[in-house]
Amino acid sequence: MKVAVVGTGYVGLVTGTCFAETGNNVTCVDIDPKKVESLSKGKITIYEPGLEVIFERNRKENRLKFTTSLEEGIEGAEVIFLALPTPPGEDGSADLKYILGVAHDLGNTLKDYAVIVDKSTVPVGTAEKVTAAIAKNAKVDFDVVSNPEFLREGVAVDDFMKPDRVVVGTTSERAMEIMNRLYAPLVRQGNPVIFMDERSAEMTKYAANSFLAMKITFMNEIANLCERAGADVDMVRKGIGTDSRIGKRFLFPGIGYGGSCFPKDVQALGKTANEFDYDFKILNSVMKVNDKQKTKLIPVLKDHFGGDLKGKTIALWGLAFKPHTDDIREAPALYNIKSLRRAGAKVVVFDPEAMDNVRGVVGRKVKYAKSMYEALEGADALMIMTEWPEFRTPDFDRIGESLNNKLIFDGRNLYDLDLMEKRGYTYYSVGRKSIKA
Repeated sequence: MKVAVVGTGYVGLVTGTCFAETGNNVTCVDIDPKKVESLSKGKITIYEPGLEVIFERNRKENRLKFTTSLEEGIEGAEVIFLALPTPPGEDGSADLKYILGVAHDLGNTLKDYAVIVDKSTVPVGTAEKVTAAIAKNAKVDFDVVSNPEFLREGVAVDDFMKPDRVVVGTTSERAMEIMNRLYAPLVRQGNPVIFMDERSAEMTKYAANSFLAMKITFMNEIANLCERAGADVDMVRKGIGTDSRIGKRFLFPGIGYGGSCFPKDVQALGKTANEFDYDFKILNSVMKVNDKQKTKLIPVLKDHFGGDLKGKTIALWGLAFKPHTDDIREAPALYNIKSLRRAGAKVVVFDPEAMDNVRGVVGRKVKYAKSMYEALEGADALMIMTEWPEFRTPDFDRIGESLNNKLIFDGRNLYDLDLMEKRGYTYYSVGRKSIKA
């Protein structure tokens, strides 16, 4: 099939590359000429494990192309994906200007029937708005479909190639047949393609991400209660995670969720609830708890140093909002950097992939280390913000020799309490007892 993908951000590039991998001829369109030039030359513009290999293979096979021309990109395409940004506005609602702008242009450009797919995360009712924008000038038939993505950064290629389910919002039989044909190679093992109306598909995406954010936040609240009650949140997590009704995933406590999806989608669903005059109490609580959770360790750090962090040097391990990505959107590390600097502390940071992105946001306000151990040299404490694999089994002797104090504040509960006690560390984590040497 001939497929066009408008937008080469995270979702667009993964979508285009993976559809090319299943044998389709894919053209990706972007208005940024520098990005298009880089991609055309084989330089991938995002960090996502496993993507580079199939990107290069399909580019060489000429199944994956890039252009700045919308007309060129959609020529002959049966399916046109809109994978465009929907940044939150000041009121929390998703900004649809990019999607509706392209929809307007499509109305002037379409020459043959095509299925227009909203791949971006969009509010309920967006398919109708996109349909209206295209219809103003369109001279051919078309259908607008909602097809939300459920990609996890760090494992997005596997998520796309082996989806748990594919959700398609459309009432058009013609569009259903085309979408079924497009996704057939990805669901050969029997995972379902679920068809529903457009509004239900749009709501499904927000509901899924908001539920997972709620699950994380609930566990963080349990962790906070465990600290007061003298319980161990790791034991509680295992106790409830083995209940098949609850499941093991998204139960790890820590310093809150971040990234490009959960914060934005929870906020947008809350805005949708307000538009329909519904007080979504659980969702509002999730947002409040998560905002506070991000800097949960700062008061603990201050208390340890007698309330004064002026002149202290704090090393941060991890800047991305999660491991295996360079995405720092709403990352807890950024909030902690801001709080530490406001308290007068010096901050040294290290992350395997996200350093350049942080430089673009924070600039010279922090020191950037070349390695995880260099970040510790002369520091008064280590704070762990992201659970990168290399942080899980470090050289504890080297950590102790590099730090001024054997002092760790762990926002991701990476280390065993007994081990830290035996090694003589003062160790603070989330929802567990504190170890004081």
